[in-house]
Amino acid sequence: MPTLRSSSRLHSSSSPSSVSSPLHRTVGSTLRALSTSSSSINLPCDDRDSDPSEGDSHSLSTDEGSDFEESLRRNVRKRSAKRPLRTPPVAKHPKKGSQMVEGKIQKKSEPPTSDLFDSVKTAKSDMQSLVDEWLESYKQDEEAGFLELINFFIRSCGCKGTVTPEMFKKMSNSEIIRHLTEQFNEDSGDYPLTAQGPSWKKFQGSFCEFVRTLVYQCQYSLLYDGFPMDNLISLLTGLSDSQVRAFRHTSTLAAMKLMTSLVRVALQLSLHKDNNQRQYEAERNKGPGQRAPERLESLLEKHKELQEHQEEIEGMMNAIFRGVFVHRYRDILPEIRAICMEEIGCWMQSYSTSFLTDSYLKYIGWTLHDKHREVRLKCLKALKELYSNQELTSRLELFTSRFKDRMVSMVMDREYDVAVEAVRLLTLILKNMEGVLTSADCESIYPVVYASNRALASAAGEFLYWKLFYPECGTKAGVGRERRRSPSAQRTFFHLLLSFFVESELHDHAAYLVDSLWDCAGTQLKDWESMTSLLLQKDQNLGNVQENTLIEILVSSARQAVEGHPPVGRVTGRKGLTAKERKLQADDKVKLTEHLIPLLPQLLAKFSADAEKVAPLLQLLNYFDLSIYCTRRLEKHLELLLQQLQEVVVKHAEPAVLEAGAHALYLLCKPEFTFFSRVDFARSQLVDLLTDRFQQELDELLQSSFLDEDEAYNLAATLKRLSAFYNAHDLTRWELYEPCYGLLRKAVDTGEVPHQVVLPALTLVYFSILWTLTHISGPDASQKQVLDLKSRMVAFCELCQSCLSDVDLEIQEQAFVLLSDMLLIFSPQMILGGRDFLRPLIFFPEASLQSELASFLMDHVFLQPGDLGSGHSQDDHVQIEQLHQRRRLLAGFCKLLLCGVLELDAASDVFKHYNKFYNDYGDIIKETLTRARQIDRSHCSRILLLSLKQLYTELLQEQGPQSLSELPAFIEMRDLARRFALSFGPQQLHNRDLVVMLHKEGIKFSLSELPPPGSSGEPPNLAFLELLSEFSPRLFHQDKQLLLSYLEKCLQRVSQAPGHQWGPVTTYCHSLSPIESAAEASPQGHSRSKKRRIEEPHREDVSSSQEESLQLPSLLHTPILTSTTVKSRPLLEELGEMEEGTSASDFTHDRPLSGPQRSRFLGTQYFQTPNNPSGLDHGNQLTRLSLMEEDEEEELEILDESSEEWQDIDKQPGDHSSSSEPGLDLLDTTELNIEDF
Repeated sequence: MPTLRSSSRLHSSSSPSSVSSPLHRTVGSTLRALSTSSSSINLPCDDRDSDPSEGDSHSLSTDEGSDFEESLRRNVRKRSAKRPLRTPPVAKHPKKGSQMVEGKIQKKSEPPTSDLFDSVKTAKSDMQSLVDEWLESYKQDEEAGFLELINFFIRSCGCKGTVTPEMFKKMSNSEIIRHLTEQFNEDSGDYPLTAQGPSWKKFQGSFCEFVRTLVYQCQYSLLYDGFPMDNLISLLTGLSDSQVRAFRHTSTLAAMKLMTSLVRVALQLSLHKDNNQRQYEAERNKGPGQRAPERLESLLEKHKELQEHQEEIEGMMNAIFRGVFVHRYRDILPEIRAICMEEIGCWMQSYSTSFLTDSYLKYIGWTLHDKHREVRLKCLKALKELYSNQELTSRLELFTSRFKDRMVSMVMDREYDVAVEAVRLLTLILKNMEGVLTSADCESIYPVVYASNRALASAAGEFLYWKLFYPECGTKAGVGRERRRSPSAQRTFFHLLLSFFVESELHDHAAYLVDSLWDCAGTQLKDWESMTSLLLQKDQNLGNVQENTLIEILVSSARQAVEGHPPVGRVTGRKGLTAKERKLQADDKVKLTEHLIPLLPQLLAKFSADAEKVAPLLQLLNYFDLSIYCTRRLEKHLELLLQQLQEVVVKHAEPAVLEAGAHALYLLCKPEFTFFSRVDFARSQLVDLLTDRFQQELDELLQSSFLDEDEAYNLAATLKRLSAFYNAHDLTRWELYEPCYGLLRKAVDTGEVPHQVVLPALTLVYFSILWTLTHISGPDASQKQVLDLKSRMVAFCELCQSCLSDVDLEIQEQAFVLLSDMLLIFSPQMILGGRDFLRPLIFFPEASLQSELASFLMDHVFLQPGDLGSGHSQDDHVQIEQLHQRRRLLAGFCKLLLCGVLELDAASDVFKHYNKFYNDYGDIIKETLTRARQIDRSHCSRILLLSLKQLYTELLQEQGPQSLSELPAFIEMRDLARRFALSFGPQQLHNRDLVVMLHKEGIKFSLSELPPPGSSGEPPNLAFLELLSEFSPRLFHQDKQLLLSYLEKCLQRVSQAPGHQWGPVTTYCHSLSPIESAAEASPQGHSRSKKRRIEEPHREDVSSSQEESLQLPSLLHTPILTSTTVKSRPLLEELGEMEEGTSASDFTHDRPLSGPQRSRFLGTQYFQTPNNPSGLDHGNQLTRLSLMEEDEEEELEILDESSEEWQDIDKQPGDHSSSSEPGLDLLDTTELNIEDF
């Protein structure tokens, strides 16, 4: 295909009749007047400046800005239009609204503008029929039909204005667009392409389908007419350069879809032209006697016609590309940029001969750096379609070499869906372009298989499969499925998998790797025969680490096949499974069970001495269909399994192995199985064995005053085994409580019991009490049983309390955890649900126990970095484990607070560390604070104040009152107070009484201690007012004035008050000053527009609801009615004369006031507002300024939290716009985006 050129008919008129239409006459001038859109943005790519010239000046790829039309006009050849426009003929059946006057059509009224739009909007009629109807009307009256088409696009933009015949004849394109802009009187910023609701849901699809059908139906007729398409392209080009977002968005979409349809027509013309050329050559190569001159002449004429049509199509495509795409692919609106990228991808895919060149690919490469997710996504999807076709990859080599690094880096994109598409694109490059991706490129993708997002990890797993596994063990096309199932190929696959996991050292858990590979290699991963053969055969030369990994892969694949759940931390996002998937899972479960039932005892026997291998192997029973033991008569394998299970439990004392063994036996001990009696007997034998050992070893301990290490280890191991089984099985009939309690009592009294024995003994007693509670949970429980359980529980709590002061840290922490759980279980909540018979079991801890729990928390949870022991010598894993343990302790204490077991005031010991330990425990403390506020709002506010008082008092005792506010610890306290203030949220009216009460109590505390008599110093607690000032933004202005008066009265009681105010008092008064609030409400740091600001007074008073419809950058401007007038001194004196004994409720519940008081506070003397001569009611008359967008993209200033709080109180209750509604809230915060904290 030759280089696309602009059609000359866009620059010259072809007949006198065409001159009669000003719209047609101004097409050339409109194109020449196009300039680089002021709404475009510069993409962060340096390639645009360094890109070499793309050839001749009329090439479609030129990116020269607004002066490209002049070069077109100079270089393109002139030709006359194919058919000059004549005066529109008289229709046989004139359209409604027109009449014949002296052979000319005179319009009675404006043309119908809603027929096409309403039909496309409803999408009820067939689009081809709709276009045919329009074509019929156009043939009858060209001007009216074209006006109907123009008005359809105008209405699709959301504009209610229309192009009348008078405008069409007398006004140029730019004048028409300017007139339509002034008539764009929509109240909201929504237009059909962005409007919400069911009626607009399918509009964009119908709109695009209409444009496509229009070109398709006109490709043999009107498409080559000089009038309709040229003028339509000119109009869309002008609208696409408008600053009205609706015009620009809609016209760009229409132009791009029009271009896509023209590309398809050009492709068809190219095919017809090639066929014609072949026919012509074949006819010409015939002998003189066989050659038909008439056919040669007709073929040559046909060739000329096709060539002329192709040039016309190329001209239209050239005009659209250079008039719309070149400017709009950098538009400020991401939706417009996304449309451009999506369509240029379609052009390259449809007509690769002309568009799949570096001149066009560079636009996609540049836009890969776009900052908006949707645009980057469209670029990647467009490239995916290109790289998936092997025939096109040879043309992408230069593009790939230039932008490969960017595509590889997008694997780490912050948007997961973009990263997923980037990995899939690289997979296509890997498959279709050999050797392009280097080892370094691939190694940057490998870690993504362990990503938390499953879609991204799965895409990376597919890349890994095609890079590492497929070349070695995959099958080529046509080989069949035999090789895939061959044992050698499967062994190769697992060896490669093990090598990758072990040698890469990217992760510790193979379950995530299995989940990532499941979608592409699920068949190989479900080959349990190959895995078990590798584990059982002796000549496989697998190392210890490889055996552990292979067992983990076996267990992970079994779980994935049977349950379908991803590992912890990954979410599929799917709500459920289909019937086909559930059936597949059931079949896999049966296959897994049938294969592993005979082999599991062999695997346990081989690896029985290795705890790391035995524990995951025992977990395989979770995924068995255990009924197969009965239905398939496999009881002999069950006997072998029970024997191996008993041997494993007796041999090991590791918690993971014991827990897995106890749970495996629990799965088998279900009464519905026919083999229950056999399993129950085996369980009894095992427990008898363990209890006999325990009694024997306990007697030795009680008789002798000293145990050697072996004896202590054996006793501890037996207790661990019994504790693990007591957790899953009811061992009450073995009566283990008494001997264990006696052992613990001796440990507390004498300290002669080793700590490794005390830990499992505590757990055993704990489980014994819980199992006893389950036995008496019915209403038929005797009073004696209840009292016996109560005595056991109280005795256990006393033991745990004694253990809190033990010298061993593990015993202290274990005792704290068990004691917290026990107090929570036997709290007042245990009688809920109709279990009032358990009321005698409710236990309330004494004050000494509560104090000891709080002290333990302070000593073991809120530790400074220097108190953590070995510090940097510990590895990261140990530090993380210690942090988890501390979080567990804190969570247990907070649950006691929220459930009413401990006094809620004890939460102050937790809240005062909120800011200092925010990284470690911020989520726990935040949730505790939220729940405490739900329980009692007022009490929670007092606890916050108490936390600040405690911190202030501690600092005062350590440092003294001098220069207290300059200390780093005091600055941290201010940050904590600010965080507490943010925790109240944006609901000022809801929290009004609480904040006022907090201020009053804080003022009392700050002046509670006076300086010594005769001293000129300030009260020692006075600096507390600076902390209190952080809560001032939460106050209403009326309350601020009342608090100022209250503070003045309190200061009058201080006889030593100096003539000048103290610094903390000045700071606090400044926070309550209305002058500061007015200043805070008027931020000056926002960037302003630099172009075309029409300064008219009435335009500054546009209502906020109208401003929101402008689609301008949403800066937080100062409200129009915000008062900045300084309150007069007489009003302050009048407030100061109020009664001293005013309560917090008097501050709040008496505001808003009524009668004279209301007028005093809410009248014009209190809040003065500027007069608005034009009023606020502008109706729907939006000016051109209110429809214009900013010329350059403005970066929004990020406001800090304190500024947001001042914005929260920006609107004054004295607004005359709201004072007319008596019950209206004093502060409307629904429009503010303020996080709680």
